[in-house]
Amino acid sequence: MRGLVLLFAIALIGLCAQAAPHAQQVAVERLGLDVFDVVPPSALVRGEPGRMRLQSPECRTLPPAETRRRIVDVAVQEWAFFGFRISDQSDTASGSRRRGPRLGGQEAARVAASIAGYWAVTPEGAWIVERQNDRWNGAQGIGARWNAPWSAAFISWVMCEAGLSGSSRFQRAVAHHTYIDQAIRARDGRAPQAAFTAYDAGETVIEPGDLVCSSRRPAYRTLAERRRQMGVGARSHCDVVVSVGETRGQILAIGGNVRGAVTLKLFPAVRGVGRPLRLAGARDDRPMFAHLKLRAASIEANALHESPTVRTLGCVTGFTAATRTVATNLAAAGISAVRC
Repeated sequence: MRGLVLLFAIALIGLCAQAAPHAQQVAVERLGLDVFDVVPPSALVRGEPGRMRLQSPECRTLPPAETRRRIVDVAVQEWAFFGFRISDQSDTASGSRRRGPRLGGQEAARVAASIAGYWAVTPEGAWIVERQNDRWNGAQGIGARWNAPWSAAFISWVMCEAGLSGSSRFQRAVAHHTYIDQAIRARDGRAPQAAFTAYDAGETVIEPGDLVCSSRRPAYRTLAERRRQMGVGARSHCDVVVSVGETRGQILAIGGNVRGAVTLKLFPAVRGVGRPLRLAGARDDRPMFAHLKLRAASIEANALHESPTVRTLGCVTGFTAATRTVATNLAAAGISAVRC
């Protein structure tokens, strides 16, 4: 069985205050299919960088009762595969957010097929990967960054593996605004089968498995502003909520293409009088304008901790720079102990 083996000591989690800015990330493999049945995105790819070709995906179809937990579990496994990277969104005023280093050349090569596999579930993925092949065959080689932002492709692949197979349930796309618009139509009663319904940020209770979305150009602040431009291209970004911490005042969400990786964001959360907990800390030029609520039964607020990936973390003694980074990142996510 291909297991997830993570080398770090539990005691270290309480000792590390912050990660070194250029510390090595730990490369961890995905869980074996006998532990967590997820087809890895790399299985949708044939060939090496420079000659990659995509395979046609077969997305899962699961009942709504199973989708919320699976969305979280799939996203968490990808976070682990990319090395448990953290982006702390707490300090927006000074711009001193903890974001971690970008992927190095060796790490970029390791995850190249996985990112290509995310593209495989989108309508335009084939030509995007073909264009990336040209870049890989150029002067920068495998170190060349992706020619197109892949965060929406990541979300699309998560939904594909989570059981939202038909476009009437989730419209997979290379741009977030496509499925944001679908969720707005669902709110307006024009997409009855859609898995997500759009709300303004802070309008309704946020739960693991939901999506939170920010905008950049245009910088929308409400759904009403987006409604006036439905169908028009817009630069936006969405993350999968994986944990809601009432006592910590924090919401954790996982997104793709955050400094070139799948990354866990730590959002401060606030509650107005008589209002649900809502994200805080979004930059003024990237306001958090949409909350896409999954039409599915609730699960526990700390779903991240109950995911197969976190439950399967191994622990042995021995410290390295890489394992110290992972321990610190897990501590920042509120994971203070593992089951050995």
